[in-house]
Amino acid sequence: MQVLSVTPEIFPLIKTGGLADVTGALPAALAGLGVATRSLVPGYPVVMNALKKKKTVHHYPALQGGKAALHSAEIAGLDMLVLDAPHLFDRPGGPYGDVTGADWQDNWRRFAALGRVGADIAAGVVKDYRPDIVHAHDWQSAMTLAYMRYGEAADVPSVMTVHNLAFQGQFGASIFAGLGLPQQAMALDGVEYYGGVGFLKAGLQAAWAITTVSPTYAQEIRTPAFGMGLDGLINLRSPDLYGIVNGIDDDIWNPETDSHLAATYTSKSLKGRKANKRAIEERMTLDRDDGPIYCVVSRLTWQKGIDILSTIIDPVVASGARLAILGSGDAGLEGALLAAAARHRGRVGVVIGYDEGLSHLLQGGADGILIPSRFEPCGLTQLYGLRYGCVPIVARTGGLADTVIDANEAAVAAGVATGFQFAPEDAGAFHHAISRANALHAEPAVWAAIQKQGMKSDISWDRSAQKYAALYRMLLSKRDA
Repeated sequence: MQVLSVTPEIFPLIKTGGLADVTGALPAALAGLGVATRSLVPGYPVVMNALKKKKTVHHYPALQGGKAALHSAEIAGLDMLVLDAPHLFDRPGGPYGDVTGADWQDNWRRFAALGRVGADIAAGVVKDYRPDIVHAHDWQSAMTLAYMRYGEAADVPSVMTVHNLAFQGQFGASIFAGLGLPQQAMALDGVEYYGGVGFLKAGLQAAWAITTVSPTYAQEIRTPAFGMGLDGLINLRSPDLYGIVNGIDDDIWNPETDSHLAATYTSKSLKGRKANKRAIEERMTLDRDDGPIYCVVSRLTWQKGIDILSTIIDPVVASGARLAILGSGDAGLEGALLAAAARHRGRVGVVIGYDEGLSHLLQGGADGILIPSRFEPCGLTQLYGLRYGCVPIVARTGGLADTVIDANEAAVAAGVATGFQFAPEDAGAFHHAISRANALHAEPAVWAAIQKQGMKSDISWDRSAQKYAALYRMLLSKRDA
């Protein structure tokens, strides 16, 4: 089975969040199930620089305002198709905005081009290749399915995966003329969305199947509270809606072999974690003691509940815990955390930015990881925490609820607890969860049992890949019926 994955990010080439981890790891997991994946990605500078050997498989004399080419290559073990369009993608900054973080004003044009090329590939523009399934990820890839619907690939089954419904790709109606779609597409059952054009909405409307990255999130987005204005459409499409929880690449995230750690370890012997904890104390300038260190590895945003965290830092520190925080995001939240670090020298350490190696060290040495998200489609940091014996303390929402077993009295007694859940998502409930964690951390045997149970969790891509493969086969059967 041949699957075309259309994605704006893919690890290890370009990553701003968990989307890249998914699109980078899923192809290898599917390969063992007889599914061959080719990934179409934009030709950002970092991607073009990775193209050592390439074969040009198609030329575009004019694609959204300039010449473009489509290259085939293997990069980091991934079968890739790269859209080389310098006028759209050869820019400094991130994949969606300039070095200041401001969005590119022509993002609609950039990702419409990606969608157009994805649909062309589905229609057979690449010689000797036509995918059986097209799988689009998030709003940046969603127009692929709209172009397929109104073009020559309407008969090719498609999947739209929502990694975060909050990001939708909404643009004014004036861009429609530049999309190259028939006029009939500018309708309620097409790409029109509240008088403008909605890229994600268009993909949800056109997809043969819709997936989210956890079963709970699939149900949450059917409600006004989580549906972000799309719950009506999602409820209409509910027979075609599936929740498939993400996995992780357990070769990259492996405490037995991780070179980022000061010491490796296994679930049978957690001794190495102590050296990693000492390394965190040194790196984050924290006092050395035997109390718990709770880490945060996150975008520093309202969605991630970092404002909730900032309000309880003082009592958490007063309880004897220390905090090691890594992330970047809203300037106000960054400032609040840095102020807390200045207020509690030796008890709170903050690194603004992203450091892949430090993120591994934090998972390998901190006692727990704090994830107070207001909504979380899946979440990956709690999965890394489980893998590394870094006990997750999470809000009871989305994929967090699906992957962490709360350490209530019954679960602890049964030996199945893997972390701590709290609800509602407010300061009182969050602080109470940390207090519960502090109490059990004071019982080393109980805490070690929770760590080891988490490390036994099946969080690889194997089970999830089987569900995607089954979905693909179901769609092919539907096509052939």
